[in-house]
Amino acid sequence: MTQNIKAAWIAVDWGTSNMRAWALSASGSVLAQARSDKGMGGLTKAEFEPALLALVDDWLDGPTPVIACGMVGARQGWVEAPYAATPCPPLSSGFARVASNDPRLDVYVIPGVKQMQPADVMRGEETQIAGYLAQNPNWDGVICLPGTHTKWAHISAGEIVSFQTFMTGEFFATLASHTVLRHSVAQDGWDDAAFETGLSDAYARPEKLAGRLFSLRAEGLLHDLPGSSARARLSGLLIGAELASAKPYWLGQQIAVIGAGALASLYVKALAMQAVFATQVNAEAATLAGLTAAYRQLKG
Repeated sequence: MTQNIKAAWIAVDWGTSNMRAWALSASGSVLAQARSDKGMGGLTKAEFEPALLALVDDWLDGPTPVIACGMVGARQGWVEAPYAATPCPPLSSGFARVASNDPRLDVYVIPGVKQMQPADVMRGEETQIAGYLAQNPNWDGVICLPGTHTKWAHISAGEIVSFQTFMTGEFFATLASHTVLRHSVAQDGWDDAAFETGLSDAYARPEKLAGRLFSLRAEGLLHDLPGSSARARLSGLLIGAELASAKPYWLGQQIAVIGAGALASLYVKALAMQAVFATQVNAEAATLAGLTAAYRQLKG
């Protein structure tokens, strides 16, 4: 923890598994940052405030605004921040204020976004979208946010018009660790050619996905397919099927991909294989820019 830092305000990205916090000056400069494994998924209601104070206590000097995004605003989180309905700006004006015990904390949680038909929800991604739009005014197109649950969001005139979620990341983790493929898929290593093969196969014939998944096991048994190649091909198969399904979103659109470096680069590469250019955006930078936009909106 950095000592002798007094924040004008604090930005927090609080997910299911982890929490990140930044101490910021009034002008928006980052003075310090900290991380914790105290994610929403492992906390009771009474444990949120102590978990936050464990990270930011040294930054507090009197009442300090804290702007938080992510699963902290879920029904099971610290406070439920109601969803804004599409079409809507990524940052709703309905910030949820938390009743904290420590008078130095003045906590606000950013609402998520919901889509009524077809039913879909997001929490946290709206802040990254807001950050990207703050850095790229008047941008229209499609933003892809890869992760456990990948989002494709159509953006027009500063609003989220529609979006769709794909459980690709969760499928990959489950298939690699909790199915028969755990015997064939390595936990690390990579094979670019195998990724490209899997992606091309699934993009061309997504209806054959289930059969091609089992072929990873069979090829390991019969042809000694390396575990690293199976891992890369599994990723390619799942992302290829996702791209085929999401094609109505990205075809003919300007595209930005916001996510962790290695995963986002796979999506950029996958789109490039379809002769589609996409801009890769750092997820942490987009999140912080979105939290900053939310703070400015709150301050008026």
